[in-house]
Amino acid sequence: MPIVFIETNIRRVFIHHFFHNKSRVGDAEIRTLVDMALDRNNPREWYSALMDYGTHLAETIPNPNRKSTHYTKQSAFLGSKREVRGAILRALAENPLTERELLLLPFEKEGIVEVLLNLSSEDLIHRKGEQYYLGEK
Repeated sequence: MPIVFIETNIRRVFIHHFFHNKSRVGDAEIRTLVDMALDRNNPREWYSALMDYGTHLAETIPNPNRKSTHYTKQSAFLGSKREVRGAILRALAENPLTERELLLLPFEKEGIVEVLLNLSSEDLIHRKGEQYYLGEK
């Protein structure tokens, strides 16, 4: 689905290319540019390439995300809620799954349930009947 969203690597790319002379950048400013640049025919491929490019930038230049009004130093990824979120989103990108199926992921069940609730409240995933899926309602 061609939905506008911002994550760390996307933020890094847009700050690096469009806000190099600005010291503080809010996501509202970035969101406008992401919306304008979004490939509405191939959003998954576009976001994947953008995130890969953001990863490359992270390895080659000082972190432009420090200019973001949302910048905080992240905790370790392994064992984090971010890892659980990523696993759930990857699984649902393949096909809709039930909560029972998602609880088979190799994480604490309480953490999976909490992340499912958060992703639902953020409208990143939706439940239809017994199945969770990505995209709009």
